[in-house]
Amino acid sequence: MSLFDSAVSHGIGLLPRPLVQRMAARYVAGPRVADAIALSHRLISDGFPVTLDVLGESARDLADVEAAERAYLALLDELAVGHLAADISLKPTALGLLLDPSHCEASIGRIAARARALGLTVCMDMEDSRCTQLEIDMFLRLRAAGAPASLALQAYLLRTAEDTPALAQAGHPLRICKGIYSEPEALLVPGAADDRRRINAPFLDAVRACFEADVFVSIATHDEALIDAVLALAGRHAVDNARFELQMLLGVCEPLRESLRDRGVTVRVYVPFGADWYAYCVRRLKENPRLAGQIARSIFRR
Repeated sequence: MSLFDSAVSHGIGLLPRPLVQRMAARYVAGPRVADAIALSHRLISDGFPVTLDVLGESARDLADVEAAERAYLALLDELAVGHLAADISLKPTALGLLLDPSHCEASIGRIAARARALGLTVCMDMEDSRCTQLEIDMFLRLRAAGAPASLALQAYLLRTAEDTPALAQAGHPLRICKGIYSEPEALLVPGAADDRRRINAPFLDAVRACFEADVFVSIATHDEALIDAVLALAGRHAVDNARFELQMLLGVCEPLRESLRDRGVTVRVYVPFGADWYAYCVRRLKENPRLAGQIARSIFRR
């Protein structure tokens, strides 16, 4: 990583919003539902199923919660009109988890009921450690009520080593990711705060628990070595390709996802959209300094 790449990445938040939008356009479908629908049709025609996410988290009040619920219900209606078989991802804090958990659960329940009527599923995204137990408890109640839902778990948390087998053995579909939130080191896999490679072993353990329980698992990573290890693990456990999928963010590792698709592996693309694109774009570019630098060079050379 060059000094220029690092400087661009660290200074993203200081750049004018129009410039950040140009740099990060590859990561976000656009501000409107129509943008996400059009892009999703192209991805599906190229052999990539999609999950749609309305950007935004941490609702400030119940008015924000109600707006987020309306946005998701409107999205589902648009999927029905457009005959688009896309799943959706929910951030519970955007639906009031930290404001009023009961209100949040009722809201997610209504969204899940609409999704079920359309033959779609929802994934409850996992947020910081304040939310972990709240989300697991809520997920279990929603599943008991028939919600077509899966739950994301973060492999860098120590507790995931116990959460994953318990949920998988109960038959619940899961999504395994590494985890991105800044957490106290005491809650993390040893060494994970300084070296994300330390997450790979517990990540594989979580995937293995899902394979052994024979539940569907979504495996979210762009780490090519980890992907190879996951596919080798699937081979050793004789797991059919229909029992799992890989997931990648829009705009990230596109040659790798195409190679995996061509090998017969299902790769689902996470497609975020909405008015709250700025914070998401800044986070993506800070996570990938090389890409931030490359895009900046291409813009400044024009």
